[in-house]
Amino acid sequence: MRKSSNCLLFRRERNNMNIQAYRIANTVFAIDSIYSNVHELCREYKCSAPIEFIIKTNQSDIDYEREKSKQKDIKEGNLIRNFSDGYLETIAVYRKLCEKIIDNEILLFHGSAIAVDGTAYLFTAKSGTGKSTHTRLWREHFGSRAVMINDDKPLIKIGEDGVRIYGTPWDGKHRISTNTSAPLKAIILLNRGNENKITEINKNTAYPILLQQTHKPSDKMSAVFKLIDILCENVKFYRLECNMDPASVMTAYNGMNTEE
Repeated sequence: MRKSSNCLLFRRERNNMNIQAYRIANTVFAIDSIYSNVHELCREYKCSAPIEFIIKTNQSDIDYEREKSKQKDIKEGNLIRNFSDGYLETIAVYRKLCEKIIDNEILLFHGSAIAVDGTAYLFTAKSGTGKSTHTRLWREHFGSRAVMINDDKPLIKIGEDGVRIYGTPWDGKHRISTNTSAPLKAIILLNRGNENKITEINKNTAYPILLQQTHKPSDKMSAVFKLIDILCENVKFYRLECNMDPASVMTAYNGMNTEE
């Protein structure tokens, strides 16, 4: 559906309280939901610009997310969590959005993104390794120079002219994010260690982790591979071993900014 047709449909249905337009990762779209949860979640991203597309959910989308959550709990040996339909719909909306915007050269990446002096750094690791703890140390160390972009699921816009990372309202259990963006300088693979040490790694070493941490719709795998290839040519990659001591912040920062 063309943008003009989308806008006409959006205006016609705007009297529905569960339809609203948003701008996320410089993409303007509308959400047509069953419940209001997702609109409360995205309230800081509201806009009135012409929309590119509409995301509409139904009960089958919610049921799909519930089954995914159940299977994950079973696989990890946890008690099965009982989420509300409204919450599960917020997850369904993000899944549909991320599948759509791959066409706009945008990928969902699992990690914790922070900017210092307008330049972004993205930390990624297995759950429980300490991504959020490490970026908290960055905020404490740099103070007002640091801006938390997204603590869990930022979006990365990948183009031939560079890479930019965006905040989103889907920001993890700590709910830390900002409606902002910054050029991405580096992706850091975080590991626990007894000593603080950072090492630059090549794209071949980083590639399996990038692929693992990127949302990959089965029908758009070729586009995902192409975008990751471009990403590898435009940012640097590091492996950081740290003990979560505050000194780990400057070990990481200085190791990625040797030119300064």
